[in-house]
Amino acid sequence: MRRSGFFTKKLNSFLMFSAILCFSYLPSFSNEVEKHEVNHTENADTAAISHASSNTDSSHAEHGEEKFNASELILEHIADSHDWHLWGNTSIHLPILLYTDKGFECFSSGKFNHGHDKVAGKHYTYAIEHEHIEIVGENGEVNEEATKSMIDISITKNVMSMFISMVLLLLIFTSVASSYKKREGKAPKGFQSLIEPIIIFVRDDIAKPNLGYKYARFMPFLLTIFFFIWINNMIGLVPFFPGGANLTGNIAFTVVMGVITFFVTNINGNKSYWKHIFLPDVPWWLYPIMIPVEIIGVLSKPFALIVRLFANITAGHIIVLSLICLIFIFKTIMIAPVSVGFVLFMDVLEMLVAFLQAFIFTMLTALFIGTAVAEPHGDH
Repeated sequence: MRRSGFFTKKLNSFLMFSAILCFSYLPSFSNEVEKHEVNHTENADTAAISHASSNTDSSHAEHGEEKFNASELILEHIADSHDWHLWGNTSIHLPILLYTDKGFECFSSGKFNHGHDKVAGKHYTYAIEHEHIEIVGENGEVNEEATKSMIDISITKNVMSMFISMVLLLLIFTSVASSYKKREGKAPKGFQSLIEPIIIFVRDDIAKPNLGYKYARFMPFLLTIFFFIWINNMIGLVPFFPGGANLTGNIAFTVVMGVITFFVTNINGNKSYWKHIFLPDVPWWLYPIMIPVEIIGVLSKPFALIVRLFANITAGHIIVLSLICLIFIFKTIMIAPVSVGFVLFMDVLEMLVAFLQAFIFTMLTALFIGTAVAEPHGDH
């Protein structure tokens, strides 16, 4: 009975947290809709405006209601940005860092005024179009040659979110490590008791089955991957600051994670691993077929990690945002309960997916490393 009451309490807390996330999406997303409509209005054609002024009554019927573009708004919401939107017209302006052929440039993204203004730097004049910074010449045209040579190392919303998750990761593990030192030989307590089962889960269900007795060597790497991906997945589900960044749904992030796994796997590969690739146990006349197949297999492993994480996280964000868009598409309060109900269900499902994707990425990483460090049969 006690155990049943405990799990009921935990389930209620979980559902309440999901509901808070769900309802938090609505004001945040409505702010995005308002911002999108304001930007669209400011970029309207002047000829249409003058025509509207001469036909006031008929114009309101024709131009008063603009068609809601859900796909454009969703893509803007999941894409990276040089500003971190908070509410209304309030944003955190992130630093723009550019390295050009004439030198280094640094200024605030707020100077772009959400893409409406150009910024005169020390060396060039800059404009931003769909979150891509371009160098503009004196004639107002884009300087393609200078733009191609420019290196953009700006701190974007995704980069800032990654820094936040890194700080959280350091705080978690330093706190747990400090607790182990203070309570050596004692039962875990407080935050340590929350994190320890997850660490044991990674060790016993991921590392040991795939790496055998060599698991301890790779435990720090596997724990870092698991918690780093999981924390970023969870941050991405929170619709308000410091959440809302689609970091793990960014292909550049997943590519870096996949490349790191690729290098860790192949650098630690033993002689048996490389012999299996370049000197497989088949007749020599099959080498022209088997060697390319083995090399493709080595390259496809990180590719599978990259695409799986990117596709699953991005798809989850798109589904949730699409369900919220139904309210603005139908423009009726009647659809709101249906939309909110489905969003609540998807939020609960996305929390499971956030953990599951971290688990799968870590599991496959351990499996790939295990195949690289495995000893031939008969060796111990």
